[in-house]
Amino acid sequence: MDWKTLLFTPDGRIGRQAFWIAWLMLLGVNVVAGWIPVIGWIASLVTLFCFVCIYAKRLHDMGKSGWWQLLPIVLGPVLLMGSVIWLVFGSAAIAIGGGDPQYFALASVGAMIIAAILGFVITAGFTLWVGCAEGQTSDNRWGDPPLHALAV
Repeated sequence: MDWKTLLFTPDGRIGRQAFWIAWLMLLGVNVVAGWIPVIGWIASLVTLFCFVCIYAKRLHDMGKSGWWQLLPIVLGPVLLMGSVIWLVFGSAAIAIGGGDPQYFALASVGAMIIAAILGFVITAGFTLWVGCAEGQTSDNRWGDPPLHALAV
């Protein structure tokens, strides 16, 4: 498989080695792109598409749909939204019924920190699962099992 096919199409299957090589390369591009104002933002959007493609291919190799990658994308905002709802209703409860705002502020900050940590753990766990789980050894609906490493 060549680099263009690996990074710019979600069709097919890739093994663990190709996934990690592409993932680390895209992470490096994102780190470097973070230092360049406008061009870096465009590069980050392109790498986001490339991440979607490599996750989809890796999930296909495991016999799963590429749509599974929505799981951490959806759970992160859900956790954050739960923290925001906590903040809004807690503020309203203090305004209506009294109570100590200092304790509520501390609990709100704690809830946001816990949501951020859980979002990170979910995303990191999903990436480790996708990157470390064995693929199917036989053909599946996304194609033949990957046999060769990347052609450089």
